Amino acid sequence: MKREDMEQVFDSKYLRVFDLQKEAGTHYYNATRRDLEHVVAAKSKEEFKAMLPDAVTCIVILDKPGEDAKLLMSYEYRYPVGQYLLSPPAGLIDPEDCGEGDPVLTAAVRELEEETGLKPTEKDTVKTVNHLLFSTPGMTDESNALVCVVLHDLKGLTQEGAVGAERFDGFEFINKNQAKELLKNGCDQNGIFYSVYTWAALVYFATDLWKSEE
Repeated sequence: MKREDMEQVFDSKYLRVFDLQKEAGTHYYNATRRDLEHVVAAKSKEEFKAMLPDAVTCIVILDKPGEDAKLLMSYEYRYPVGQYLLSPPAGLIDPEDCGEGDPVLTAAVRELEEETGLKPTEKDTVKTVNHLLFSTPGMTDESNALVCVVLHDLKGLTQEGAVGAERFDGFEFINKNQAKELLKNGCDQNGIFYSVYTWAALVYFATDLWKSEE
């Protein structure tokens, strides 16, 4: 798709909407965080394969010796759905993350500290699981990377580092059986549905895929 066939119909600090006029007289709208120069629909196949995701989601696992492993999640208020959702730590990749090193891993470590107060040490593991995923490609080109973070203690755990409009309401430590139950029910213990990235984190943890990455 060519950029000259796209028309920007809405613009704000955090969101833009483009009319993707793929054919004469047809209209398909894309909600995006990207400007026209970087909108995904205009990328070549090579550019598509090489692009950075918009954000990163952390699958955080506490693996203390002699104890059952637990998946760390929190309840974060998500404004578009008006609910506190069971969620893994996540956030946008900032320009400052794109210096030296891997921007995805740099953003993951930063977001983890902001939302949980936790800082991985040399004994811990921080590894990309999936470089780029789309959750709703029928409406938006927004994408996320999945990063697995295996920690061996919870020194510094807090939600006081929330930035801007972020709102949190406590942590949840989930063992393997509880993760399977959450997947079976399709909602949290309060009957509230969760996001596809929460589902992905639960599956990755409950199936022990994180162990095969060690």
